[in-house]
Amino acid sequence: MNIHEKYINRCIEIAKNGLGTTRPNPMVGCVIVYKNNIIGEGFTSAYGGNHAEVNAIQSVKDKSLLKKSTLYVTLEPCSHYGKTPPCSDLIIASKIPKVVIGCIDDNKKVAGKGIEKLINAGCHVTVGVLENECKQLHKRFFTFHNKKRPYIILKWAETSDGFVAPKTKNKQKPVWITSNYSRQLVHKWRAEEQAILVGTNTVLQDNPRLTVRDWVGENPVRIIIDKDTKLVKTHAVFNNEARTILITKNNLDFSNNVAKQICTLLFKNDITSVIIEGGNKTLQTFINENLWDEARVFIGDCAFQEGVKAPILSGQLISEKSIKNDLLKIYIND
Repeated sequence: MNIHEKYINRCIEIAKNGLGTTRPNPMVGCVIVYKNNIIGEGFTSAYGGNHAEVNAIQSVKDKSLLKKSTLYVTLEPCSHYGKTPPCSDLIIASKIPKVVIGCIDDNKKVAGKGIEKLINAGCHVTVGVLENECKQLHKRFFTFHNKKRPYIILKWAETSDGFVAPKTKNKQKPVWITSNYSRQLVHKWRAEEQAILVGTNTVLQDNPRLTVRDWVGENPVRIIIDKDTKLVKTHAVFNNEARTILITKNNLDFSNNVAKQICTLLFKNDITSVIIEGGNKTLQTFINENLWDEARVFIGDCAFQEGVKAPILSGQLISEKSIKNDLLKIYIND
């Protein structure tokens, strides 16, 4: 690992502190280095607050060192006015002579304009350090702007014999397949993504709240598919704990391309990421239309012998680990 990679890697580490709070902005990390020492660092504040570069520059105690320093950042500094002024302008005003960037921001509002502004002001700019790692960090942001849809995570739990639900249930509540540890992890994931989506049957059978309770974080926006408006306001998904968007035959044509239409609807609502938790029909719809980016599949140590079969997925297995008595497999859509 060379010196540039060392500091961009640090940028990636601190950027993750913004996960779940910066959207629709990307979670960017920035460090400022003087004579091989980090003298300032920052990550993107919650939406509406400072960008990473601003926080990093403000954290430097001796501002006179900025004109002799190198600024490292995971994503090209912005060049336009949004909730905050352009970061590229602040870098130039601070007289920082060298800027090292992980990857270009291909959002049409930026798309090289920030780099161009820095170069025109006399900055020495290096681009593409740990580029793939930085693109992975900003996967939600890039998916939203480039594919015009949210980053889609599929999640389900299945038994050791391949079922996601028993054949019959006595009560309107979940039948747990996984341990408390796995369920806490799921609540952590909910806090990290902007929205959560389920179908009608999941609400009818389990009456879930779809909120963050076993972790500290913001509740995701609840997206509920209810084609024939079978649900009633007494269901937990309509409480005041989080915003709920209802998808019915009044705002969606259910005859074909359902997943694609939902993606378009979520894009129009500025949803940058969504975790789809069920049920089987909903998950399989997105799989069949090839509209997913990542799948997180728990396999519990129980068996149902009969019931609702787990979705059929084809993807690249990138991770496999044990959580108590459960096995968690993570796939990406290759």
